[in-house]
Amino acid sequence: MAGLLCILLALLPSARAQVAAPVEDDASVLVLGRVSDDPKSHYDQLKPLLDYVVPRMASVGIRSGRILMARDLQQMGSYLRRGRVDWVTETSGNAVLLERRANARSLLITERDGASRYHSVFFVRRDSPVRSLADLAGRSVAFQSPYSTSAYYLPASTLLEAGQKMELLLSPMDKPSPQAVGYLFARTELNITTWVHKRLVDAGVLSNLDWANPQRMPPAFVADFRVVAESQDVPRALVLTRGDLEPKVEARLREVLMEASIDPDAGEALRRFIGTSRFVDVSAEDRQSLDRLGRGLTRVRLEVE
Repeated sequence: MAGLLCILLALLPSARAQVAAPVEDDASVLVLGRVSDDPKSHYDQLKPLLDYVVPRMASVGIRSGRILMARDLQQMGSYLRRGRVDWVTETSGNAVLLERRANARSLLITERDGASRYHSVFFVRRDSPVRSLADLAGRSVAFQSPYSTSAYYLPASTLLEAGQKMELLLSPMDKPSPQAVGYLFARTELNITTWVHKRLVDAGVLSNLDWANPQRMPPAFVADFRVVAESQDVPRALVLTRGDLEPKVEARLREVLMEASIDPDAGEALRRFIGTSRFVDVSAEDRQSLDRLGRGLTRVRLEVE
């Protein structure tokens, strides 16, 4: 027994040493997050920018970087609240939700392909009797997806502001009540334009950028459509940081991202980061539009969903 006790005592320091062994301090790791349904593709988009940013953060104690994917916005909110993600980029609607649900802070606007702001465009066939949002009662409109800012959050809140009620339809063949606008999700911009062109739905919604993009709006369709309404402008996308990120780290991250557009070494990383051209400040006007969008999202959650 004494021999066994000696063996156990001899092993104990080793076990303690393993538990207390130095590990990389989490404060030295900068974690970039992304909501993703295609982790491999999105990793390839994020990694070059993270590799550019991390070496320029050494002065505030950052030594390495990591990418963490979330399956949906709820999981990303959890990561931000628990400090597992330091910064993330999202569209305006999702950014507002992360501000409210996860105490995230909007740091910068992400300008993509030269556009820092966008809005929603409601369109119908040229021969449609619909002339305004008021005429959509009893008719159907195609949105893109439940997480799209320009093709759901923004147009849905715009319809509510215009006094319309909304009903979810089961399919393009379903019809709403005469007092409500029926809506459904087409999943892609091309589906939206096709459904309107084939008269499967009465109206569709795209961002003004997609409206002008021939890959999203087939040139053969354009002559058959007309715009009946447009929403307010909102920032196209935002960089957010977790609410308790150390101020000096947040300030340096902001500096690095702001300076990237004038650094030749950042060109390829920005291009691969979803076509980013530069990062710009969130103006007072932008903040007002985000606050208005947030109020609209609250109404969508309460009155539509």
